[in-house]
Amino acid sequence: MQDIDTVVVVAAGDGPDDLPGLPGGATVIAADGGLHRALALGLRPSLVVGDFDSAEPDAVKAAERAGARVVRHPAAKDATDLELALEEALAAGARRIVVVASAEGRLDHLAGVLLLLGAESFAAAEIDALVGDALVHVVRSERVLHGGVGDLVTLLALNGPAEGVSTDGLVYPLHGETLEPGSSRGVSNVFSAPDARITVEHGVVLAILPGAAT
Repeated sequence: MQDIDTVVVVAAGDGPDDLPGLPGGATVIAADGGLHRALALGLRPSLVVGDFDSAEPDAVKAAERAGARVVRHPAAKDATDLELALEEALAAGARRIVVVASAEGRLDHLAGVLLLLGAESFAAAEIDALVGDALVHVVRSERVLHGGVGDLVTLLALNGPAEGVSTDGLVYPLHGETLEPGSSRGVSNVFSAPDARITVEHGVVLAILPGAAT
C-alpha cells in the first residue's frame, strides 16, 4: 500500500472548534463519535471506525454517502475506538499521525489516551496529539519541538525508563540522564529558545506543551 504522509485521527469528546495546529490536506479518520468533532472542525473523514455507541446514525450514514468507508466493531471488544483508528492509520501507511482528543470527561479515558500514544505498536509513525489545549509529542530517538521562549514543556517517561535523555533549548537542560516513569524530574521545564531538541537513547518520552494547541 502506498504510504500516506499524514493522517489526522479524531477521537470523540468536546474541545475547541478551532485548532490552528492541524495539518492541511491530511487524510482524516474518525473514531466513532469523533465524527461529530471532525465535522465541527471542518474535516471530512475518509474512514469512520468504532462500535458506534456515540456517533449519531444519521451522521454516519451521511458520511458514508459522502464517500467515507465505515468499519464497524462489536461493543464487546479488546481495544478502544481510538486504538482501532490508530491501527487503521498505520494500515494506510501513515508516516505521521496527529490525534485530536478531548481533555474533558473521564480521567481514565484521558490517561488511556496518553499511554496509547506511546505504545510500541505505533512506533512506526511519528505521533503528535492535540489534547484539549495541550500539544503532545511522542519522542523516540530525537525530535525538535517548537514553542515560544518561556513556554512550558513537561517530559515524561513511558513504558519504562527513558535513558540517555538530553535536551537543547530548555532552561533546565538534561545531559544523558535517565527519566524514570512516575518521576517528576521532567515536569515544568521551560523553552529558552523557539526550538528545543530532545534526544532519547533508549525508551520513549512524552513531551507535553500545555496551552500550545490553541
